[in-house]
Amino acid sequence: MQAVQPDQLRNIVITGHTGSGKTMLAESLALSMNIINRLGSIEEGTTLSDYAEDEIARNHSLNTSIIHGEWNGAKINVIDTPGLLDFHGDVKSAMRVADTVMIAVNASTGAEVGTDMVWEYTQEYYKPTMFILTKLDADRTRYAQTIEELQEQYGHLVTPIQFPAEEGLGHHIIIDVLLMKQLEFNPDTPGSMTVSEIPDLYRKQAEELHYKLVEAVAETDEELMNRYFEVGTLTEDELRAGIKSALLTRTFFPVFCTSPLHLIGSERLLNAVVNLCPSPIERGPEHAWCSTENHDSLINPDPEGPTVAFIFKTLSEPRLGEISYLRVYSGHIETGHELIDAQTGQLEKIGQVYTMEGEKKIPVDKLLAGDIGMVVKLKDAHTNDTLADKGSDCRISPISFPKAVYTSAVVPVAQGDEEKISAGLQHLHEEDPSFSIEHDAEFNQTILRTLGETHLDIILNRLEKKFNVSVTTEPVRIPYRETIRTTASAQGKYKKQSGGRGQYGDVWVRLEPAERESGFEFASEVVGGVVPTRYLPAVEKGLKETASEGILCGYPVVDIRAVVYDGSHHPVDSSEFAFKIASSMAFRHAFEKAKPMLLEPYCSLNVIAPDQYTGEIVGEISSRRGKIMGMDTESRFQTINAMIPQASLHEFHTRLVRLTQSRARYTYEFSHYEEVPQDLAQQLIEEHNM
Repeated sequence: MQAVQPDQLRNIVITGHTGSGKTMLAESLALSMNIINRLGSIEEGTTLSDYAEDEIARNHSLNTSIIHGEWNGAKINVIDTPGLLDFHGDVKSAMRVADTVMIAVNASTGAEVGTDMVWEYTQEYYKPTMFILTKLDADRTRYAQTIEELQEQYGHLVTPIQFPAEEGLGHHIIIDVLLMKQLEFNPDTPGSMTVSEIPDLYRKQAEELHYKLVEAVAETDEELMNRYFEVGTLTEDELRAGIKSALLTRTFFPVFCTSPLHLIGSERLLNAVVNLCPSPIERGPEHAWCSTENHDSLINPDPEGPTVAFIFKTLSEPRLGEISYLRVYSGHIETGHELIDAQTGQLEKIGQVYTMEGEKKIPVDKLLAGDIGMVVKLKDAHTNDTLADKGSDCRISPISFPKAVYTSAVVPVAQGDEEKISAGLQHLHEEDPSFSIEHDAEFNQTILRTLGETHLDIILNRLEKKFNVSVTTEPVRIPYRETIRTTASAQGKYKKQSGGRGQYGDVWVRLEPAERESGFEFASEVVGGVVPTRYLPAVEKGLKETASEGILCGYPVVDIRAVVYDGSHHPVDSSEFAFKIASSMAFRHAFEKAKPMLLEPYCSLNVIAPDQYTGEIVGEISSRRGKIMGMDTESRFQTINAMIPQASLHEFHTRLVRLTQSRARYTYEFSHYEEVPQDLAQQLIEEHNM
């Protein structure tokens, strides 16, 4: 396949809520472009883009997948993305490198939580966006209500380009108000679209929507507005030019109609991609950061320019090893090309370059600026890395992944697998940076932070399949702390005589409450040499070690000032060891008299959800000992700010998903420590002493 110039490229990403028809939309476009000769099935695991074993098993897209084809002289790269919120890291990765976003919306269910999420990503990335209504040939569709929902939720700039002549079972005719034509399709037959005049039955509705379309496009451009005032309408060419320009400035969001399972609307949608969606040239330069010169730089999509390519996805395949999906922003890449990883300065020699048709890799000589493809077996470059010509340190801004909030600790099933698990998880993290791995040294736990339960399940399944190691999960342990309420003093005296030289250490220690978050402080008020100076380090060590081990439940003692102020010694039998033991005894005795208590970590919690769920969410937080700190309203969403014990966040994710049908999202971070309620503290102490 010959290299394609940037002006002949169209890079689109298909996104949307799970079940909105994204994969079948990609499949129908592939069939229309003659990439495949028959439509695959999700249930049978035969679609072009859902080819991985776990995707076939679950009947869901779990990975980004790319297909490419040709239509009307243009090469179209189509990126299919997962719909499950747990895999929105892949959605953001794909959206980062696409030039146009297609948001698939199920015409039976309308806008859903996944629709909201990807809409926010389009705003973050400032991407041209169009809505694609799918499944218009299914039972109980609601075209008019869905259009109304889209306009209510995403603004009046959402504008229909088409409407179904008869939606529901048997649907196969679309009225196009840009062309002002009727489009009839022979279901399941590629290339069957016939264009005719709009029947009288639909003429009035078509004219009304055409008038709204003309007005909406005219409002996006002063010259078009003047033309509209002069003539009273706009030509088809003027509408096309106006829509393309308005897509770039996000002042117009067209809505198209499809029924991918029966190829209805697919050919027309491909025409719209070529005629309306921007090429890399029209999208313009990409921002990069050049660290040497300490400034932003604009990377133009020039095939003759210096090479700059961005890795947006890394995968590992059994036969090929690591593969890297990338977009070329400037210059070109080809086999044998020597580039550097702009992050590390590491030299990377490009092996075979490919374009993709789902699982199938098609070797190509080179990829030019604006194109998307893949390379294999890079040494050290991974997702978010920029490959560039030697001497360059300009880096494409990285993908900002959704924040992982679902935590679980993993434990090896077989002893001795710790290193294999660590290596496997690190490898999977390179493939999927949307989850993170932490090691809690206090409890010796390996903690995974994922986007949800399904995300965790897939990671552990891949760990077992790819690296042949199994793990179980357990709750993340809570880092409670111990402290005191009042000042107390006690003596610690260690005396041991067993023939020959004995052991003797004697100290008086005063424990004082300190400010919260102040940790542990040691001080000496010894006078007169009753405790020789040479033994004070041993005293301090004994106090600190005892504090670190805890008294009530084995948690570190914090926010305390330990003062040694008196004692005695023996000129022969005293030793560092004896004074260390004595100080430990004194600490324990004083701690028990100083009204000890347990502290627990509190987190600041931020929940964003539609208005209708506010009451349930507030109730849930309160039932978990949370404190509502305030609420803010933005559009149809409520932001709930709260303080909540970290221990109460266990299973909060699952509960919130169920309460809101996945429509809420949240973040949290450590805030401070507070006293544990007495009944819970007693329970923790009893469990520790069992």
